[in-house]
Amino acid sequence: MSYRESNRQLTAYREQLTELRRKMREVQAAIEPEPVADYVFATPAGPRSLSALFGDKRDLIVIHNMGTSCPACTLWADGFNGLYPHIADRAAFVVASPDPPEVQQRFAAGRGWRFPMVSHDGTDFAADMGYRSDSGGWRPGVSVFQRDGARILRVADTGFCPDDDFCALWHLLDLLPEGAAGWRPQFSYT
Repeated sequence: MSYRESNRQLTAYREQLTELRRKMREVQAAIEPEPVADYVFATPAGPRSLSALFGDKRDLIVIHNMGTSCPACTLWADGFNGLYPHIADRAAFVVASPDPPEVQQRFAAGRGWRFPMVSHDGTDFAADMGYRSDSGGWRPGVSVFQRDGARILRVADTGFCPDDDFCALWHLLDLLPEGAAGWRPQFSYT
C-alpha cells in the first residue's frame, strides 16, 4: 500500500479513536461516584489522609505505581513528571506506591520527579481500589477522586498496560515501521 493510501487509512482510524474517546467521556461524565474511606498514607512529613491530598482542589488523581522494582511504572512516572505542572493546575496529583517514603524520596530524587508521593504500605488502599493482584502483587493504574463536602468519591479508574493511552512513548514507537519491536523500558540506558 502506498504511503498516501496508508496515511489516509491511518487518519480514518485516528478519527474513529477520537469519536470513541468522545463517547467514553460521555459515559465517564454520567458515572455514579463510589464513596471511599479516608485512607491514611505514609509520607516523609508523617501520616497524611486521602482527604488532605486534595489540597485546595476538588479533584485528585492518584497513580497506582508498583514501586521501584517496576521499569514500566517508572516510565509512566517519568512521563507524568513532565505533565505534572499542567495537571496540578487543574487537579491535585499524587503517585502512590508500596515503597516506604524514604525509598520513594531517593528514587524520585534520582529521576528528578517533582510530583508528591505517598506510601500505601500497610493499608488496604491499593486492594480496595482494585490494584492488588490475586497473588498479592501490585497492579499499575490510576484512580480519580472528587470531594463532595466531607465525602470522598471515586469517579474513575483504569489499569495501565504497555500500549495504553497514559504513556505517549508507545504511540510514538507505533509510528516506526516495526513498532516497539520487542523494546521494553529500562531504568537507564547505555
